[in-house]
Amino acid sequence: MTFRKVVDNFERFFDKNLTDLVRGIRNNKENEAKYIAQCIEEIKEELKQDNAAIKSNAVAKLTYLQMLGYDMSWAAFNIIEVMSSTKFTHKRIGYLAASQCFNENTEVIMLTTNMIKKDLNSQNMYDAGCAMSSLSCFVSTDLSHDLANDIMTLLSSTKPYLRKKAVLLMFKIFLKYPEALKPAFPRLKEKLEDPDPGVQSAAVNVICELARKNPKNYLSLAPIFFKIMGTSTNNWMLIKIIKLFGSLMPIEPRLGKKLLEPLTNIIHSTSAMSLLYECVNTIIAILISISNGLPYYNSSIQLCVQKLRILIEDSDQNLKYLGLLAMSKILKTHPKSVQAHKDLVLACLDDKDESIRLRALDLLYGMVSKKNLMEVVEKLMKNMSESQLGNKYRDELLSKIIDICSQNDYQFIVDFEWYLSVLIDLTRVEGGTSHGTLISQKILDVAIRVESIRKFATNQMAIIIDNSYMFISTSVCEVLYAASWICGEFVEYLPDKQNVLFGLLVKQSLPAHIESIFIHNACKIYSKICEEEKDTEKLKEIANRIIGCLDPFLVSEDLEVQERATNFLQIVKISLEPETTNFASIFYAYPLNPVASIAQQKVPVPQELLIDEPFRDAEEEVEEVNHFIQSFYVKENNEDGYQDHQDYQDQQDQQDQSDQQDSKYKDTKHRQLDRENNPHYLKTNKKRNFNETDVICEPDSAEEAYDFTLKERNKNFIPGLASSEAYAKKSKESRKKSKKSKKPDENQEEEDSQLVTIKGLEMPEGAEIEDPEPIKVKKKVTKKKVKKEKEKEKEKEKGKEKGKEKEKGKEKSKKKKIKQEKAT
Repeated sequence: MTFRKVVDNFERFFDKNLTDLVRGIRNNKENEAKYIAQCIEEIKEELKQDNAAIKSNAVAKLTYLQMLGYDMSWAAFNIIEVMSSTKFTHKRIGYLAASQCFNENTEVIMLTTNMIKKDLNSQNMYDAGCAMSSLSCFVSTDLSHDLANDIMTLLSSTKPYLRKKAVLLMFKIFLKYPEALKPAFPRLKEKLEDPDPGVQSAAVNVICELARKNPKNYLSLAPIFFKIMGTSTNNWMLIKIIKLFGSLMPIEPRLGKKLLEPLTNIIHSTSAMSLLYECVNTIIAILISISNGLPYYNSSIQLCVQKLRILIEDSDQNLKYLGLLAMSKILKTHPKSVQAHKDLVLACLDDKDESIRLRALDLLYGMVSKKNLMEVVEKLMKNMSESQLGNKYRDELLSKIIDICSQNDYQFIVDFEWYLSVLIDLTRVEGGTSHGTLISQKILDVAIRVESIRKFATNQMAIIIDNSYMFISTSVCEVLYAASWICGEFVEYLPDKQNVLFGLLVKQSLPAHIESIFIHNACKIYSKICEEEKDTEKLKEIANRIIGCLDPFLVSEDLEVQERATNFLQIVKISLEPETTNFASIFYAYPLNPVASIAQQKVPVPQELLIDEPFRDAEEEVEEVNHFIQSFYVKENNEDGYQDHQDYQDQQDQQDQSDQQDSKYKDTKHRQLDRENNPHYLKTNKKRNFNETDVICEPDSAEEAYDFTLKERNKNFIPGLASSEAYAKKSKESRKKSKKSKKPDENQEEEDSQLVTIKGLEMPEGAEIEDPEPIKVKKKVTKKKVKKEKEKEKEKEKGKEKGKEKEKGKEKSKKKKIKQEKAT
């Protein structure tokens, strides 16, 4: 026997252990896969031997290879053999391999039931601890059913090491075998008051995890947790308890008021940022649910805001983000408390972390007021001009600027000229933006709904039309849609109608829908010129120029552009006829009002209208189309008709040749235009002289009408356009003057800088209006009116009190009379 042990030990001396395996892998980096395959073959040979030490060494090496991604499920039975070893060193290796390799679907897992039960009842506590640690990784429904009682007995063990592991393992047992929760709950409740802090912390963790699924069942434990929260110094356990109370508050609202005092004490005493955040977060949830404006609760809010400021000022980016996140929750219910820290939030906009900048933007949306709107937007506009910002953040910043200004129907905007200048500045941001359509919609919305801004808006849009070449190559070209529409709709405010008219008819490489709206609004401007201009010679000259400018649009590839150009051409020809009178009134028959987006949905569908039924049969339509084509090619008894299809084909070939020549000419002009607008294209420094007539098409030929010259100006500066910075400076100067000046008299009226009427949204006739949108009007406010209204309210209250006193006196007199009558 002793000779056999000596031989085994001698053989083990030449075997590779785990250290040799790791060294070999490091030394064979070029042929790592080949070396590991060779080692696996050696491990398989070692597992066939009867020596437990050799098997445990092989399993240890397999465990390391499994962490590198190699499969070891084929050695499951050998792992169980090592787990059943009587030596703890071998047993520990087997349980470690089982925790990494086994799962609830492993076939040989049922062979471990009796072995694990034996280890749980072992006198060596480390055998039981090792078994419980491994069992938590691969416990199944059958294993939890068979071993639940053995683990419950360990809850009352005299050794804290076993009690702690048993409490934690019971959570995994409850997930697989929920029936074990009822018999185990009393013992688990006792562990909350266990003298050992490790066991107590484990019990708190288990109950907090169970309470996530059904917190109502654990409401009875609130007194115990309340006691632990006041006595424990373990920060992580306190965090768990505070989270548990947060889940119990919706079930028991009275719990929130009792928690305010202990949570406030923890906030004042703790230096741990994680615990501080959880306390503040729970207090915010409590105050949101029970807040009624009492001073006691306001002081708690101020405390939370002050502590959150400490988190935001911390150098740790995670704490800063959490502070901003919690601040946004307070902002919903107590905006005034957060608005005092506006400077801190604005400073976060300069942070390197994009997530913190986005979170600060969300906060600014609710911190804006009439007084600080210009200041906030000015700061955001400065951030827009920074080159190191990514396109994604720049687009988010742009949309947030528009959302801040337009919230609640422009509630905080005092000067709409400033707001329109902000929108115009956003179109000239370096790097461009993908929100050109959004800017265009907001410009249209302001011009339509705010009457007092229309003249200013029309003048600014005329300047944009005059410099439309600067917006061609960017995604902000959508603003040209709004500019042309405003110039056409509010043409009476245009300072120079002819200049804008021919600016719209310049052929440029614009999207088709913008070209079509250009032509349409040019037609409206021309109709207004015809109405105002009485000199027929000038009208003829303008009409001839328009006809020349329309030539490139008549051969456009887009069907809508062709149609609008053709309609405009016919309108111009009709206007030159002497018998034509008052045709321009059709464009301005009635004033335009904004229409609600849900207007069409509110219109009731007539009962006679069958929406799903087609108007005509498909076969009849096909027959009519074929008949039309035949009659188009061959027309009988018609001098102007084509008698032969070949003649028509020859004429089409000639037309195609002319179209090809025109398209070549247009392509060259488009390339020149793209080169001029491309900032990355190297241009020559040749200077060109421009005249005012360069942008006006001459009617001599189609080429001259199509040709135009580009103005070489600074891309970010357009003369005549308003700047938001100028309006911000004016507001700052006016505030400084108002601070230096004395207080105004009581009789002096306080007016807004701009009286603005915002029109409500119009609904169609016959619409079923459930929640009509009110018309919002900003009125002048005077101190006299405010005083008079307050005096009237006081007089009404006094009159009500006197009436109540009279009624009480009458009731008393009636009662006295009744008593006297009864006495008699």
